[in-house]
Amino acid sequence: MTKLSFFVVTPSIMLSLSACSFMTAAGPSTRAVNHADQQTVANADIRIIDVTDAVARQVIASNRSALFSEILGDGMPAGSVIGAGDVLDIAIWEAPPAALFGVAGGDPRLTSSTSTARGTTLPEQMVNSDGRITIPFAGSVPAAGRTPQQIERDIMARLAGKAHQPQVIIRLVRNATSNVTVVGDIANSTRVPLTAKGERLLDILAAAGGVKQPVGKMTIQITRGDRVASLPLEAVIKDPHQNIRLQPDDVVTALFQPYSFTALGATGRNEELPFEGTGITLAQALGRVAGLQDLRADVRGVFIFRLEDPAALGLAPGAEVRTTPDGKVPVIYRIDMKNPAAFFIAQGFPIRNKDVLYVSNAPLADVQKFVNVLSSTIFPIASAATLLR
Repeated sequence: MTKLSFFVVTPSIMLSLSACSFMTAAGPSTRAVNHADQQTVANADIRIIDVTDAVARQVIASNRSALFSEILGDGMPAGSVIGAGDVLDIAIWEAPPAALFGVAGGDPRLTSSTSTARGTTLPEQMVNSDGRITIPFAGSVPAAGRTPQQIERDIMARLAGKAHQPQVIIRLVRNATSNVTVVGDIANSTRVPLTAKGERLLDILAAAGGVKQPVGKMTIQITRGDRVASLPLEAVIKDPHQNIRLQPDDVVTALFQPYSFTALGATGRNEELPFEGTGITLAQALGRVAGLQDLRADVRGVFIFRLEDPAALGLAPGAEVRTTPDGKVPVIYRIDMKNPAAFFIAQGFPIRNKDVLYVSNAPLADVQKFVNVLSSTIFPIASAATLLR
């Protein structure tokens, strides 16, 4: 070898040997991830779990949303129960001869032309703060928390022996207590009155002008007393049983929740991808990132990084486990896509909001990258040395 060749080729070899130091990677190798359980995150132990059919079923069961029909049930139509502040119209009939209410002539609208019966309409009454109304000759009658039919029977019993075969009809004139509050990402935040029709959740949302965002990205929360339940709006539309009848003082909140997961590593797309409020599976997530890169991906190095609820891991409440400050367990779910059964499991394994889907490089891919760097460094310098000779 000539001195010129030596001085030209030697730097190229040194550059080639140092290629490993500047050769980039998309993230940790499969080996590095498999040893991540030796580290901690926010003083919490990292767990590595192989995704099997049993694991997938446990995760699905632990993350199942409680249904409106289970937590809140289907209530009674408004108007069937009277509340304080409601205004009532009360009509009383007597059979002839009218001995009590018919003496003053009664209301001509309620009196038949044959004078076989005489009716009297009392002035409209508001149920007072004590939940009571006052009826002449019957006294103070409890009304709040009772149906109109119960109040009618109570008044008739009190008038028995005073009026001649009294009959009573009560009608709700103004509903002051049976209202639902609708707030959130809705066209018009308002209070919607309930009627005897028995308005359901979708009726109330429509009365408020509907949601502003796409249905697939909306979550509906119902607050009833100290109970709170949430479901994706799309789930309510698909399942009529979740379109429950609302009750007075319910608060309906429409929440815009753009769920997303992040894809990194040897996937077809490295980016944050949104998904529907009803959720997607691992198989769908892989499809949305255009699958794995054939020339780079390690099919045994597909991982899902998640801060998981202890219940999803089968840990009993109070179990001795180191969690993050918000009570989560750092978990790396490991999927071997070389196993054909994994494709069936991936069709049911759920992707959660803020998950990180990571696919590591195959070992040969790193070797190929080194060879490419070596070739791109040596061949031009060797060609120049040949020309110089």
